[in-house]
Amino acid sequence: MTTATQYDHIRVEKNKAAQTATIIFDRPEKMNYISMLARAQFSKIFDELNADEDVRVIIIKGEGDKCFSAGGSIPQFMETHPEELSRLRVNVAAPERSPKPVIAQLQGYTFGVGFEIAMACDFRIAADDTLLGLPEMNLGMIPGSGGTQRVARAVGLTRAKDMIMRARRIPADEAYQWGLLTKVVSKAELENEVNSLADELVRFSPLAQRVCKEVLNAAEEGPLSTGLEIEGRAYGMLRCTEDFKEGVDAFVEKRKPKFTGK
Repeated sequence: MTTATQYDHIRVEKNKAAQTATIIFDRPEKMNYISMLARAQFSKIFDELNADEDVRVIIIKGEGDKCFSAGGSIPQFMETHPEELSRLRVNVAAPERSPKPVIAQLQGYTFGVGFEIAMACDFRIAADDTLLGLPEMNLGMIPGSGGTQRVARAVGLTRAKDMIMRARRIPADEAYQWGLLTKVVSKAELENEVNSLADELVRFSPLAQRVCKEVLNAAEEGPLSTGLEIEGRAYGMLRCTEDFKEGVDAFVEKRKPKFTGK
């Protein structure tokens, strides 16, 4: 069964049987551009989904078949106070902060804040017609919601400068080679590929998955010694969980584990 909730051109659908929630940018007639109000709602939506125990995996996609999102509303930038603009990164980082796996389902134009949101997700599954871009240089501006930092960390400074300083549009095959995308499939296969990944992720322990995401994200925040310390402490903590005992018992008994998140 699927339930739906409406926001400012963002639709949220929950599939209880699949244990997924899908956030849909729903303005296809205007390339799914994301308004300032929608940005604020985006973070609140994640707060709600993070607290929903029936949701194990979150998917983000765009309505229609032309794009994920072509970016933000350019006129609204001139109407927004500079201090507020400087905090936009907080809303865009909501997928990264989420304790649950987040999949970006990409197709067509994935520009500006749309691409920045995708980069804050854990997995990026893209149709082969996907174009990634941060076009802000064309406006005399730079990306301001994490684009420069996440791209540089993902692909290195040379490629980040090539992409961002030239406002280049990167096609899916090149983006995959760079490491910006998890997988590229045909447009016809896209939804099935995303659903298959969601089904796979749901089978793991939600507790171990949450801890794993925290440990992996920490790898970008500090030196190797700190990361190893965080990993070691998390490893020791998980040793005491019911899910780990269930995983070991299932392995010995040659059956599928039944994780409860405890």
